[in-house]
Amino acid sequence: MIQVDRLVKSFGSIVAVDRISFEVSKGEIVGFLGPNGAGKTTTMRILTCFIPATSGQAKVGGFDVMTDSIEVRRRIGYLPESVPLYGEMRVNEYLNYRAKLKGVPRAERSSRIGYVMERCRVDDRARQLIGTLSKGYRQRVGLADAMLHNPDLLILDEPTVGLDPIQIRETRKVIKELGEQHTILLSTHILPEVEMVCERVMIIASGQIKLDDKLANLRGGAVIHLEVRGPQQNVHNMLETIDGVAGVDAREPQDGLAVFDVRTKNDEDLREKISQRVAQNGWPIRQLDLRQRTLEDRFIEAAMKVEE
Repeated sequence: MIQVDRLVKSFGSIVAVDRISFEVSKGEIVGFLGPNGAGKTTTMRILTCFIPATSGQAKVGGFDVMTDSIEVRRRIGYLPESVPLYGEMRVNEYLNYRAKLKGVPRAERSSRIGYVMERCRVDDRARQLIGTLSKGYRQRVGLADAMLHNPDLLILDEPTVGLDPIQIRETRKVIKELGEQHTILLSTHILPEVEMVCERVMIIASGQIKLDDKLANLRGGAVIHLEVRGPQQNVHNMLETIDGVAGVDAREPQDGLAVFDVRTKNDEDLREKISQRVAQNGWPIRQLDLRQRTLEDRFIEAAMKVEE
């Protein structure tokens, strides 16, 4: 459904997207994650034909976003982070207007509008002015708009930002249901949302794809959490020399303590080895725990790769 090959987007001297390549197959629900300024929204805007790439190639449904942009737009439903709606129009009027712009046949227009309003749970607001709707309902109207022409691909940029917990739960449920019929590329900062909705995760940082894997492969795995009173760099260097350690991630110091997450080979429990080596150096340990790795751990690791 999506093929991206060595895509680059520069704004003057700033490289927002740096030679990324990935594919999304038909029927997948993919979480597209990254820190602020990582290149997520820029990539989505290229895929939706809002801005051109500097170089590289991107295709949707086999059509190039540069040379076949009309065909690409016919296959995409896009929900931007800030949904542009006409506040003076009623919900059904707005959706009818948008259906005409998107080329929904007259004979199918009424039934299609009714379907998307019901699916996005805005049918009870059909006659209400958009300007009087809550943010949650405006997000749903934007999602209904994205679905009007029954696109193969839905690209959703922060669909639950600013919503209350009840609205977030309802929106997640709608997205999960839509994944039964559409390919979905979902951008969000809310990691539990990804775990509830998505099947696969891509993490982008500083314009580069740092991780791309099935969510099932990212769950689990052990990490040893260590808090020790000692010089951070010295402790870090010592931990890296322990047999079986796969990597050491430094965290923010707390109360003058050096804090680390230690990844081990084959999820081996190295707490005894670590405690012995720390004690040999005379550094007091405040905490030494074996924890399951979370998606947040993977996210932080991917983001930190850029800074190393």
